[in-house]
Parts: sequence; structure tokens; C-alpha cells
Amino acid sequence: MIQKERIKILNQKSLQKGAYVLYWMQAAQRAEYNHALEYAIIQANELRRPLIVFFGITDHFPEANERHYFFMIEGLREVKRDLQERNIQMVIWHKSPEEGAIKMSQKAALVVVDRGYLRIQREWRDKVARQIGCPLIQVESEVIVPVEEASPKEEYSAATLRPKIKKKLAHFLTPLKRRNPAISSLSMEFSSFDIMDLEKAISRLNIDRGVKKTPYFHGGTKEAKKHLRVFLEKKLDHFGQLRNDPTVDYLSHLSPYLHFGQISPLYIALKVWETDSPGKESFLEELIIRRELSMNFVFYNHQYDSFGGLPEWAKKTLKEHQKDQRPYLYSLEELEAAMTHDPYWNAAQKEMVLTGKMHGYMRMYWGKKILEWSKSPADAFGQALYLNNKYELDGRDPNSFAGVAWCFGKHDRPWAERMIFGKVRYMNEKGLERKFNIKNYVAKVRAIAENDKLKEEKINNPGGNI
Repeated sequence: MIQKERIKILNQKSLQKGAYVLYWMQAAQRAEYNHALEYAIIQANELRRPLIVFFGITDHFPEANERHYFFMIEGLREVKRDLQERNIQMVIWHKSPEEGAIKMSQKAALVVVDRGYLRIQREWRDKVARQIGCPLIQVESEVIVPVEEASPKEEYSAATLRPKIKKKLAHFLTPLKRRNPAISSLSMEFSSFDIMDLEKAISRLNIDRGVKKTPYFHGGTKEAKKHLRVFLEKKLDHFGQLRNDPTVDYLSHLSPYLHFGQISPLYIALKVWETDSPGKESFLEELIIRRELSMNFVFYNHQYDSFGGLPEWAKKTLKEHQKDQRPYLYSLEELEAAMTHDPYWNAAQKEMVLTGKMHGYMRMYWGKKILEWSKSPADAFGQALYLNNKYELDGRDPNSFAGVAWCFGKHDRPWAERMIFGKVRYMNEKGLERKFNIKNYVAKVRAIAENDKLKEEKINNPGGNI
């Protein structure tokens, strides 16, 4: 079922006598459980036209680097194969997505696009809506409850958004029917950027090479579903009790796949909903309420990526304590290299750099300490966001922007006043030691680092000592 609330007409152009219907894929990078794709198939069948799926790969997505592009293109290769099995041709251009969509639309009867929430994604859609000569129809597939349906304004916290979403869950938490196009588009001739040789495709991009791919996570819907299957079978029952413990692994590891749209949040929610696991409610709170709170934040708050986007009480209290004596001050370079006095923080930073994903609880601690060790709250906000977006596979995402902002008071309440933090929630190493055997986490990250070092030595010296 594709609810009408997911569908939004972005311009008032007339239907054209085009050769095809175009689905401009951008945020929902998957061939299954994709409302925009299924809607495009419906339109193509009604118009008796083939469907073309277009994807543009830009060299200049803000803060993206080689690590992110590897993961994304791994997923796109799978999408291309899956679409081909459904007689749908996928055209990929090494071109900024909005420019490619405008060009591809010249022979389209209409264009369908999925929805993105970040500033650049909205600007792309606005530009295409203005410049193309046919209708542009947006279909929202990256949330359970569409953002404006959930709330018409920026919400203060999860507590204020939760009841609004829960009222509408039954309407939106419904399976999505898979359809096939009536007319194949495979015989149509288009130039396309070859992504099947992954290394070659990456080498042709003019991108930031500063962060290399991670061997710990691979992109694609199949990989995402493997993680989900393991989570449902082995982790979900204990998720509520152990999700915050960084010394054990009871997380789903689905956030990178959700970030790139390689798996549907609706598909995940339905799979979890079907269980009678004691961890079900806790996980759905994270997947639906907390995740969609972050979409609400970036959609309604135009300063979501800066200190200015914080609530007034948080900005006020942090500025009042800006001149407080800091016990330690670290530069961005020292933070990036994990050269602090705190072994727990260093381990968290190294986990992120090495694997592309930091444990969620440690990410909260990590952000709080950057606030404590920086010259000013605004500097700290910028540094935390920079490091998070540079190394995390799920960086540059509404969840990441909201997560960093949470460390500075967003979606939280005032606490007892203290030095540096003012009324913003405080975290310290004693809390970690009290709650967990945190030294085991440090040892776990050290083992990852040593394993990576051994692999690098083998690559650089394949013959060993012979």
C-alpha cells in the first residue's frame, strides 16, 4: 500500500508524451520495499511506458569521502542487478544528481523522486522541480510516518513526538506490494557510468581519498538483511537490557544501511513487529521514534548543522560557562589522532576511524568529552560534527546531526548546573566504569587495531621474512 500522504507533487507541469517514466533514485538506494519505485512502476504501467531508473554520482556531496563512496557503490551494483531482473534499466551518470535528472527528464513523461531531508537534497529537488518540463512527484519512503504527517513543527523531544507518531502507526505500518513493469526498458540505449568493477569506478571519481574503505561493513541490501537476520535471531531479545553496553554486541548495525537507503525502515519495522521478543518495543522506539525525531529536526530546523540550531536554554547556559577553566584542551588534530589522556575516549575514536561505526553509547560519551575539552561550545560542536561525518558510515545523516546536537542539549532537558556544561547533561569516565567493564571495550578496540596493523603489514610485505 502506498498511502496518499507519502505522495507530494513538487511542481505544476503538465504530463508529457515522453518515451519513458523516470524514477530519479537518490535517497532510497534499493530495489525492494521502495515506495517511490513502486509508485513509478504504477505510473509507467498506466501510461504504457517503460520505466528508467536514474542515479547521479556527484564528486562533491558535502563531507563524503572514499569510505562512503565505496559503501554506496557496493549497494548500487546490487540495485542495478535487481532492477535488471525486473526488466528495469538503471542509468548511472558520473554527474551531479539534479543536473542528470534535468537532462534525463527531457524525454520523460513524468519524473518520480524519493525524499531526502538534508539541505542539499531539498535544494536538488527544488531545482529540478523548477527546471524540468514535466511533473515531478515526490514519494516518501525513508520513514514510517511522513515527516509533515507526524508533526507540523519542530518537536522539543521524543516525549512530544512519540504520541503523535503512535496515533498514526497503524495507518502507515503496512506491507508494500511488489509490482513489475508491463514494458521492459532493457533494450533502450543510454550511456551509463560502469560501476560493476568497483575499484575502477572509485578510481574514476574525483573525491576525497583521505579516509579509506572499511573492511568491517559492506554495502547493499543483502548485507543489510544479513545483519537484520542475525539481530532478530540472536540479539533482539536482549536489546533492551544490553544495547547501551559497549563491551558486548547487541546492536543491529543497520544505521549505515538506513543512511544510504539500502534497506527500508518499514521492512525492518514489520519484521520486528512480527516477533514476540521482549526487546521489540525498545528497538522500535529507536527505529521509529528516535530516528524520525532526527528527521523532524533537520526538516524544521534550518541550523541543524551548527551550534545555532540548539535550543535557547542550551545555548544560553553553555555560553554562560564558556570561560570556565577546562581541565584539558585538545586540538582537532589531537582528537582525530586519539591522543587524549582518556583511554575510553581514545578507544571510541579509534573504533570509529578503523571500522566506520562507533558504539552508540560511546558516541554520546565521545561528544560530551569534546564539549568538555574544547575552547568553546561552538568549536566543540564543529569538531564533533566534523569527526563524526568524516569517519562514520552513517555520518552526514539526520541521525548524526541530531546525535551530535543531543550531546549539547538538543532533545534533552536542563540538568543540575555545573562547570563547563552549565545545565547540559554531563557524562564522565566514572559512569562508564560503574555501568560496564569498560576496560573490555578498550581491549576489544585494541584487538581491532592490532588486526588492522597485521593486515597492512601483510599487504606491504607479502613475502614475510623469506
